Amino acid sequence: MAVIDARPGPIACDTGRAALLVIDMQRDFLEPGGFGAALGNDVSRLARVVAPCRALLDAARAAGLAVIHTREGHRPDLSDAPRAKVERSPPGLRIGDPGPMGRILIRGEPGHEIVPDLAPLPGEPVIDKPGKGAFYQTDLELMLRNRGVETLLVAGVTTEVCVHTTVREANDRGLRCIVVGDCCGSYFPEFHAAALAMVSAQGGIFGWVSDVAAVRRALLPSATPRTGDGT
Repeated sequence: MAVIDARPGPIACDTGRAALLVIDMQRDFLEPGGFGAALGNDVSRLARVVAPCRALLDAARAAGLAVIHTREGHRPDLSDAPRAKVERSPPGLRIGDPGPMGRILIRGEPGHEIVPDLAPLPGEPVIDKPGKGAFYQTDLELMLRNRGVETLLVAGVTTEVCVHTTVREANDRGLRCIVVGDCCGSYFPEFHAAALAMVSAQGGIFGWVSDVAAVRRALLPSATPRTGDGT
């Protein structure tokens, strides 16, 4: 049992019934030339969470937690992409349009892949989701229930969209969520801050908010601190 320092208060976590969920750390969102950059966003704000996420991944793997990754994207024929979602972007920058890293947000294209530093290890499931939430039209809930998971550590991008939607979905399914704040990112710093505040408000209405240093201390209490990641 690990006790993680968090807001609104410490939370006990049975590591045998916990999982780390890393959301949408994809090239299309994090790298120059991807979908995020094409829409005029500063992708460096997302890229800077790669190192903390890697430290979190290393700790979760060392502690024996289940690790699950997600990717947002669609079938090549766009049959799972709602018209309203596709047409939300200007022509030429829409889902399925050609981009510097292949067709935008299409499964199997280079931009759809997870960034190399956070690549899944063999045996770590990757959930391909067509929506913002990781539970919508996926088998994530089945995977978690088969593993007896009660607590989710959540990281990824973007904080106020796919991370927040997933945490809300998980909360409604009776899961306890610990959002690792410095392992989440947004193109808009003010949205990131507000999203984290919403999670832990009112006694933890959607869950808890922690950071990678606190999680590492709890999961690996005897580990040597790592240089450069704040632990």
